[in-house]
Amino acid sequence: PGDIEAEEDDEEDQSAQAAADTYSDYMPLKLRLGDRHPDPVVETSSLASVELPDITYQLTIPNEKIQLNTLSALQLETIVYASQRHNTFLPDGSRAGFLIGDGAGVGKGRTIAGLIYENYLLGRRKSLWLSVSNDLKYDSQRDLYDIGAQFIEVHALNKLKYAKISSPQNGGIKRGVIFATYPSLISESQNTTTKVKYSSRMKQLIQWLGGEDFDGVIVFDECHKAKNLAPSPTAKSSKTGLAVLDLQARLPNARIIYASATGASEPRNMAYMTRLGLWGPGTSFTDFNHFIQAIEQRGVGAMELVAMDMKLRGMYIARQLSFSGVHFSILDVPLTSDYFQTYDRSVQLWTDIKEKILQAFELADTSHLVRNHVIARYWLSHQRFFKYLCIACKVSKIVELSRQAVRDGKCVVIGLQSTGEAKTLEQLDELGELNDFISTAKGVIQSFVEKHFPTGIEQTQTMSSLYNLTRTNEDDKNRPSKKRKSTHRRTARSISCDTNESSDDSDVECYSSFLQTNKRRATGKHRDQNNNNQLDEIHNSDNENSCESLLIENTYSQQQHTFAEILGQTETDGGLPVKRIQKKEAPPNLQNYDKRKMTNNEIVEALFNMKAELLNGIEMLGKNLPPNTLDELIDQLGGPSQVAEMTGRKGRIVQHAGGQIGYESRSEADIPLEILNISERERFMRGDKLIAIISEAASSGISLQADRRCQNTRRRVHVTLELPWSADRAVQQFGRTHRSNQVSAPEYVFVISELAGEKRFASTVAKRLECLGALTHGDRRATETRDLSRFNIDNKYGKQALENVIRSICNLERPWAPFPKMINSEIKFDFVSEARKALIDVGLISRVVNGPQTLYIAEKDHNNMSRFLNRILGIRVQMQNLLFRFFSDVLNAVIVDARRSGSWDLGILDLGTGEETVSVEKTQVFVIQTVQPNTAPLQVELHQIVVERGLAFIKAVQLKEQSVNPEDGFYMSNETRQYCQLPVLALSTTSNVNLGNIRKSEQLFRIYRPNTGLQQRYETSESLRKKYERILPVQAQRYWEELYHKAASSCIHFIRQGRCPTSSINSQQTCEVGLRSRRFFVLSGSVLALWSSMERILPEGKIQMIRIKTTPINNVNNNNNNQLLPLKIVGCIIPKRCLQDLVHLLEKSSATTYFKSA
Repeated sequence: PGDIEAEEDDEEDQSAQAAADTYSDYMPLKLRLGDRHPDPVVETSSLASVELPDITYQLTIPNEKIQLNTLSALQLETIVYASQRHNTFLPDGSRAGFLIGDGAGVGKGRTIAGLIYENYLLGRRKSLWLSVSNDLKYDSQRDLYDIGAQFIEVHALNKLKYAKISSPQNGGIKRGVIFATYPSLISESQNTTTKVKYSSRMKQLIQWLGGEDFDGVIVFDECHKAKNLAPSPTAKSSKTGLAVLDLQARLPNARIIYASATGASEPRNMAYMTRLGLWGPGTSFTDFNHFIQAIEQRGVGAMELVAMDMKLRGMYIARQLSFSGVHFSILDVPLTSDYFQTYDRSVQLWTDIKEKILQAFELADTSHLVRNHVIARYWLSHQRFFKYLCIACKVSKIVELSRQAVRDGKCVVIGLQSTGEAKTLEQLDELGELNDFISTAKGVIQSFVEKHFPTGIEQTQTMSSLYNLTRTNEDDKNRPSKKRKSTHRRTARSISCDTNESSDDSDVECYSSFLQTNKRRATGKHRDQNNNNQLDEIHNSDNENSCESLLIENTYSQQQHTFAEILGQTETDGGLPVKRIQKKEAPPNLQNYDKRKMTNNEIVEALFNMKAELLNGIEMLGKNLPPNTLDELIDQLGGPSQVAEMTGRKGRIVQHAGGQIGYESRSEADIPLEILNISERERFMRGDKLIAIISEAASSGISLQADRRCQNTRRRVHVTLELPWSADRAVQQFGRTHRSNQVSAPEYVFVISELAGEKRFASTVAKRLECLGALTHGDRRATETRDLSRFNIDNKYGKQALENVIRSICNLERPWAPFPKMINSEIKFDFVSEARKALIDVGLISRVVNGPQTLYIAEKDHNNMSRFLNRILGIRVQMQNLLFRFFSDVLNAVIVDARRSGSWDLGILDLGTGEETVSVEKTQVFVIQTVQPNTAPLQVELHQIVVERGLAFIKAVQLKEQSVNPEDGFYMSNETRQYCQLPVLALSTTSNVNLGNIRKSEQLFRIYRPNTGLQQRYETSESLRKKYERILPVQAQRYWEELYHKAASSCIHFIRQGRCPTSSINSQQTCEVGLRSRRFFVLSGSVLALWSSMERILPEGKIQMIRIKTTPINNVNNNNNNQLLPLKIVGCIIPKRCLQDLVHLLEKSSATTYFKSA
């Protein structure tokens, strides 16, 4: 009963405020140029509620060009506002910049081309275009050509020599666009024999552009994808990030354009956007750190305020392609018993490896430095192995789905995160002749044990050599010889990692291979290639590797002196590692060896035996491990002649007509390797190939939609093997197949298994697509789907839930949800005990024996969500799902608690979208003068809003009379109330519920209450019968009207219990839970300008954003038609206790203040 009451309390206060994540159709309001965009475009409703400033800029692009419709109205609007913004200067004297936040597919490329064209016509003939990949240079050329500016040439910086760009050596480039990648900003010449004046790309660019006087365009394109531009709390700014800041500082007069699909949604991505003028002199924030702390402390609402303020001031515009017409479905892949067995055997083998490594450390007296590096490499390999194992189970389903789609007249795009090329090549070297496809998963685990299992006793000399990272080639000659590798394969491996495909097989692995093949490149100057800033851009999703660790590891692996050499072994094994090991309980089998009684030779022999045991276990398991997913997919879908591959790989394993299997390069006789992906794209777009496989990084910027201009206009079916757990990132990935000027919108298929909560992540992404207008199979308002759609772990509540999961299993705090039980299990099962073992095995907790007492301690970073999701893949399937179920239950408890305590950050709430009546009682306007020159005064408005949400009995009866279902009608709560009975009206609605591939039809009911009207939550037939009893209308009338009238002035607690704990605890605070009428105070407009002053007034914690749509006034005596239209207001809610102080602050800061009539 208490839980039901608390749940109803929560419903009472949420009924009129639905969480809002909606979008509005977009059309420029103040520009009357150009035609509509070829596809529907939307904008978030919060941004739609504020207007851009009036246009003062006169466009230079000729009318005849505009009439050709190569630039749409919304693209022209961006060009106008960016140009207008560029005429403004910040208080520090630098020129103001502009942020284009348009999503994937809207046409940012053409917009940027239009801006360059506009400035070229005004005499600014030089521009710099920075992006993430050199391949995108071809797209920039195409965009300029498409808008009629083909005379503006685009020059790739990486093709130029280290000399003046305008010199004869570089073709005497005097004008046009220099296209460069972010890493090139720190690239330097490798020429050490002759002195070069322009030895760095930065010097070349600054000289060519003209230094401080340069007033042309600099574009930071796809800047959210350029790694390490924003410093994290645990890391310093990267060299690339500092170079981006330096470039802006050295060219203060340049017209800066930032283009980022994430726009202002991720504040940390804005660190380098200094020209927006959001922080620094004349603003509310002294520097970026002050800005980021203030924004992140205040939650989602604060970032929304920043975005709205930026649009109001004309520095930001953000639209997305509508997902109208897009369909998506979830394809569930059932796992076989054989797969379960293989998975669980793999888990056990990795556990054995970990225990034997720890045992080997003790035997070999391995230093903490080497231990740390080995364990780091262990977790990296562990993560990669289980990722490969997870996606491999989906291959047969995807092949079946793809073949059917092609038969149905569609074409298929399959999205992968990684290719596994590095491990494939390593195994190829080992095996030589092939008789089957290579297992990437086996390659990962075998490579780790072979390379990194300690098999020698460390010498002092070895440790001193770890830091000697700049050895000469002569030193290299003295090293023990390695097994000779095939030349063409070694070359393939070295090239394979030197691409911009950072996601493919991880940069860390890529860099390790990079080091092995050419160490001079690791320690010398940066090379100017597609991914030349390898050192600067090392990335590991498990956050345990660093550039330094890899250099040390590589040095160690080639210089370690072992007793294996004394025994005549010429092949040495390198050491590697992790975090410093505390004094924890030793592995169970450590007592098998007594190091004190062993000679050095016996220790080395024991180490080799342990390694041999592991390799034998890997060989046995390897027979059941799946082959490389990418090779298997291509083979089953018809081979390379039928499948367009757009990845960073340079070669692949193929099966020839006669059944022979072998390695072949992807390169073709007449096509250079560097444009192979572009060639494959063209074949797909022509329809020569109807299936495309893309990796996330290599496909950046590639357009694969059903383009009207291309021959292949078949509908795209976009299949996703690995869904990111961030819905924002997923939507960006989908931008490859959903873009402007398409004949048909794509279908998205999320292929998911029952591992690691994939179904939950799929539902989160599905919810985002629905909000963007996509259609799912079934009604998204169904109970189960709504609950799943709310599952979002990418926030502070997910982190709090994970903290409790780990600590409660360690018995360090009380669990916030019951521990799960095995379903239909006849065996006695202790969840906590089994979970502890599993979490110890994956390094999230530790067991420490202290005398008779055994303690369980959470490891450092145990509440890191990314780490948790990666590590639990290394747990047996059954326990994995139980752990994730427990995490989900705890997360739900965290959210319920946050709602009840008033700390729940829902993002933006909606008022006025349901059946409630919303009106503005009064509005006070405050006009604030800015310190920035040439800018209009800013306005802030304080609104007093009244919401009437009750349902009179006569209207309830009318609703009942319109229904036909016999179960519809009035019900009374089963709970006995001393002061008041609680009646409801239940009206049926049938809805299809879609969970994975399970579909069912279930009777659902909408609930109406006398005091709060239509409820947000649905009830099923079962839950309705459990909570309520059916009564006749005549029986309900007295109770309905009693509650309706009492709720006009009393909260639901007082009505139910005769007292309200909230009001009694704090006499100054009036409880409004369940009140029929509620009053809100909402501040809208340029709130950011007063932020630092407001922070002292508003309570700490989140800022609650609210979106209000007033009820149209229908007054026959009013001749003003404007009064019939609803008002739309978006702002932050001001608590009543802060109102007086806030008004005083606003009056003090304003030049003028006045009241607007409601």
